[in-house]
Amino acid sequence: MEYVQQHGQVLEAEYPYTSGHGQTGSCLSSKIGNPSVHVSTYTNVQPRSASQLIAAIAQGPVSVTVEADRMAFQGYTGGILNTSACGTNLDHAITAVGYGVQNGQQYYIVRNSWGPTWGDQGYIMIAAVEGTAGICGIQQSSVWPTMK
Repeated sequence: MEYVQQHGQVLEAEYPYTSGHGQTGSCLSSKIGNPSVHVSTYTNVQPRSASQLIAAIAQGPVSVTVEADRMAFQGYTGGILNTSACGTNLDHAITAVGYGVQNGQQYYIVRNSWGPTWGDQGYIMIAAVEGTAGICGIQQSSVWPTMK
């Protein structure tokens, strides 16, 4: 988030995601151009607090970090992910864009960067569990920006 605060960011339409499907992307600084997104400040969300993460998401998209190297996360296809099998060793940043409740279970709606063929059209619902690191570690390290 500090990088975006200092340098701005271009839109995905201007610089599309290219990794996935067995390919590794590379940075093409010549395609960056003029940033369309500018951050004036950012706020760290209180760790281990589902209620604070939900409050942040209510303000707008929140950058969250999860452990995504295990099959519990990588093999997600739908429903609310609510298992400790994905671990809490953070290795992947994604964006929480919403939240909800289904059958009494609160959850976060998270957009992954792996494209629409992964998960539920590129999204995952992750259970919100108060007072813990969270499912896949989602409640450990989150920030939300204030845009210029």
